[in-house]
Amino acid sequence: MLRRGLPLGIAIFFGVLTLVSLLFGLPEISNLILGWTAFLAGIALFLGTINLLAVHTYRSFRNRPFGGRNVYSGVLAISWVIVFGLGIADLFGWTDNAMSQAFRWVQAPLEAALASLLAFFLILSGIRMLQGRRTIWTMMFFITAVIVLFANAIITSPFLPDNINQLALQFRNLIQSLIVTAGIRGILIGVALGIITLTVRILVGVERPYNK
Repeated sequence: MLRRGLPLGIAIFFGVLTLVSLLFGLPEISNLILGWTAFLAGIALFLGTINLLAVHTYRSFRNRPFGGRNVYSGVLAISWVIVFGLGIADLFGWTDNAMSQAFRWVQAPLEAALASLLAFFLILSGIRMLQGRRTIWTMMFFITAVIVLFANAIITSPFLPDNINQLALQFRNLIQSLIVTAGIRGILIGVALGIITLTVRILVGVERPYNK
């Protein structure tokens, strides 16, 4: 009983205390609790990265070293060690922003490549949605994705006149300010409602993620 009740009591106590401090303007209490939370989250993140390195290092040398799928685990482990080493070197002043350069050379091109594929994924998702069920919302999703894709292609094209590029830019901004912004606001409202629901369930003891 104590094993289950103690974590529940601690979670409810600090949850209610943080909520009261935020509602009644007590920054000393809320900042102290949030500081503890950030500290514990940092420790958990560090232990998680250590566990990630240990798991993939063991997996890369299991059965056939650096053979088959084990090569991906080996690449991840080596990348972890390199990035950690660059961070230590920057910390002690041995290098000058070496980790930032590594992210700029590796992470930024990967993010750009994934972002460039996002438009095609959206169009493919729209086609599959239209194959399953054809409603006004699926049609709107597909048409919006196609319009934004073609507008971006026209804007970046060096072969078209400037007035056409400006017109396409204005049309794309109009679509983004009306349709895309409305969708983002709906998603944010849903996220906020989900956070409120999860918080209430944790405070009343129905949801216990700390026991998992």
